[in-house]
Amino acid sequence: MVNTQSLTASLFSQLQSGPALQQVSQQLGMDSGQASQAISAALPLLMGGLANNASQPQGAQSLLNALQRDHLGSGGGGFDLGGLLGSVLGGGAATPSTNGAGILGHVFGGQTPQAASLLGQKTGLDSGRSGQLLMILAPIVMSFLAKQFAQQGNANQLSQALGEENRQTGGGGIGDLLGGVLDQDGDGKFGVSDVLGLLGGKR
Repeated sequence: MVNTQSLTASLFSQLQSGPALQQVSQQLGMDSGQASQAISAALPLLMGGLANNASQPQGAQSLLNALQRDHLGSGGGGFDLGGLLGSVLGGGAATPSTNGAGILGHVFGGQTPQAASLLGQKTGLDSGRSGQLLMILAPIVMSFLAKQFAQQGNANQLSQALGEENRQTGGGGIGDLLGGVLDQDGDGKFGVSDVLGLLGGKR
């Protein structure tokens, strides 16, 4: 049974309700059951990538800065899933808050295709649709985290919460990708320089 306090479970329940699931399923050309299964696999993968980015203090602060700068939205209101999903799917010019491909580049480095492939293996989607789903969900995850943590401005709290989330969900298989995806400097382990390489380019 999913922990009801889990960030992933909370966000997943919001994506399951109202028109959000229907919009995503239509965008991907699949039925709502398939879309629901794919979302349930994609969210832990994204949270796991972010948790690894935030596992070092510099990475957590860089992530918090990005959340505060690009993902809080206007007016400081609640998490506006409908509005954000409309912007992401609307096909307009991407902003830092809706640029899914750009966000994935910072979460997974240059290895976004491998992350999409992993999601495809878990869900049966082809790599094109699994990659598209990750691009749709990345801005939603960032906005959701911004509403939870950015207003308090506590990088340590953000790091701890994502770390606990990663332990609860198993990171969506992100551990299988650590060697290639998150080792940005090629030294065989994930460290501070890798975090800065992942997040340093976000403006």
